[in-house]
Amino acid sequence: MHTITAATQPLTLLACQIDIPTMTSAAERDAHLSKSADKLRAQLQAKSADLVVLPELSSIDYSRATFDQLDVIAEPLDGASFQTWRAVAQEFNAHISYSFARRDETGTYIAIAVVGPDGVLVGHYDKLHMCQYGASMEKDYFDRGDHIFTFKVGGLTIAPIICYDIRIPELSRTLTLDHDVDLILHCGAYYRDESFATWHAFATTRAMENQVFFLSLNRAGETYGNSLFCKPWMDENTHPIHFKDAAEDFQFITLDPSDIPKVREDYTFLKDRLEDYSTL
Repeated sequence: MHTITAATQPLTLLACQIDIPTMTSAAERDAHLSKSADKLRAQLQAKSADLVVLPELSSIDYSRATFDQLDVIAEPLDGASFQTWRAVAQEFNAHISYSFARRDETGTYIAIAVVGPDGVLVGHYDKLHMCQYGASMEKDYFDRGDHIFTFKVGGLTIAPIICYDIRIPELSRTLTLDHDVDLILHCGAYYRDESFATWHAFATTRAMENQVFFLSLNRAGETYGNSLFCKPWMDENTHPIHFKDAAEDFQFITLDPSDIPKVREDYTFLKDRLEDYSTL
């Protein structure tokens, strides 16, 4: 059964619903990275954060035109995205979670990486489930990852998942039960296609069934937006935090680690699980 989190200190999260322009070259990618870094600097100069989070493929546009240029736009782990965000992380003493198209000798991946306040790469996650419906065409361009990734900030155990991963409940469940994750960073590029209307229901369900903090962060734009942050328990008095419908939005959110054991004490979903359902 799950071990109750031992984290005690609040964590301040800066969730960035940013706009990402169209692009087909590395130069355009790098100009966007520079502009995005300036936006984050402005936010962090006004208020400090322990962890900064950017959406899926925050370094590049999500489109066939962009993906057709992955030969020049995809990066290694120590590429332009890492160099940009390590400078910001060191400047503001924060962890930064960002996303980019990662390429190495094994393939091309939709990746999230985290850089620490010391400028060192903490680790990375490659998207496990490729989406191939609606506006998504990932199986045409990307390879599937083969590992999960967890890291700690201020005593909280954190794990990233990416967009379509939310639709596969086993992943969030495994992160909760087997890896003691307290906060899931669900970073997406949720386009307003036929699946958009059901996205929030998945986010609130993953938060409450696993009794974890759950950030579901989209990019900004007329056909994107509507990010939300969920607590381990929500009802008529405790609501998710909703971001703007389309515009850029930077939300500072404070997480109280004591929320998790309190919720699990009152609502014993995880404790009441059977050890094995396969023999029923």
